[in-house]
Amino acid sequence: MPNPVPSCPARPTARPAIVMAQAACAALRGRRQFVLALLAVGVAVSILADCAIGPASLSPSALLRALFTPDAAPPDARLILWRIRLPYALTAACVGAALGLAGAEMQTVLANPLASPFTLGTSAAGAFGASLSIVLGWHIRGLPQTWIIALSAFVCSMLSVWLLEALTRLRQTETGRVETSTVVLCGVALVFSFQALVALMQFIASEDTLQDLVFWTLGSLTRATWPAIGLLALALAATLPFALGAAWRLTVLRMGEERAASLGVDVHRLRRAALLRISLLSALAVAFVGVIGFVGLIAPHIARGLVGEDQRYTLPASLLSGAFILSTTALLARVIVPGVVVPTGIVTALVGIPFFLVIILRQKPGA
Repeated sequence: MPNPVPSCPARPTARPAIVMAQAACAALRGRRQFVLALLAVGVAVSILADCAIGPASLSPSALLRALFTPDAAPPDARLILWRIRLPYALTAACVGAALGLAGAEMQTVLANPLASPFTLGTSAAGAFGASLSIVLGWHIRGLPQTWIIALSAFVCSMLSVWLLEALTRLRQTETGRVETSTVVLCGVALVFSFQALVALMQFIASEDTLQDLVFWTLGSLTRATWPAIGLLALALAATLPFALGAAWRLTVLRMGEERAASLGVDVHRLRRAALLRISLLSALAVAFVGVIGFVGLIAPHIARGLVGEDQRYTLPASLLSGAFILSTTALLARVIVPGVVVPTGIVTALVGIPFFLVIILRQKPGA
């Protein structure tokens, strides 16, 4: 049987058009890699700025000494950096990265540029779980109260994923496919349901618990801890390789479900795996810092504007864009009102609304 792949000569004669195309591809790849490196530098600079700026000013030399040689640094600088500012800055970067990565996958698998990690009701479910823990005063011996709240928020967030899966199964076609509109509409239904339950918790809460509940639902990074940072970083390290492994299929999916299916992509399986990664990342983000919106919506648009639709570059660019956005927003939250740390969810909403309106206005009529 003849070999379907023709053998290449030892020294093929390259045509000028092929050489030009290869050069263009190499230039495009180099530009995208440069953009990713630039974003990584921006994230590092924003983290350092978060560590340096605050009520107690640290000089660059004191900051670097406390960061790289803490034993030789003054005790007050070491305490400020390692107990307060560095956990705050790293939490912002990790949560922003998680929301950015989740948002990129969400907009791809739902084919909706206005989708975000919270479209499926994960944030509202997490807020309900946290409100249950706060209002009912749940306690577990040996476990800090913040971790109990985070655990309750995470469990309810993952419960919303299970409910979404159960609801969408009711609308499966004969081939096992589920329309993206069905997923979105079921997610919206869950959002309003959990928001109503959160309102019920606020109605029955006492004055003290109501204050804690409202502050938590606004989204804040002030509860940053090293174990939470480690868990968020571990979740990112565990999900990013799977997302990058599905990058080719996600890129094909951007051309449409029918085109992807014709190229051998199992769209239903791809979407289910992506939604599980999205739910895990957004559930952990909500569990530790509360509800922070717009990051997962804006970061993917910035990434696609910088590196295009190739998911091999869009996904890491979204991750880095989300980390940069939330890091700079966290810095604004600390300096916008002197002496007060404004809840980060408020600042991200104020910054994100103009971007949201721009995205809507740029959409073609009927698209």
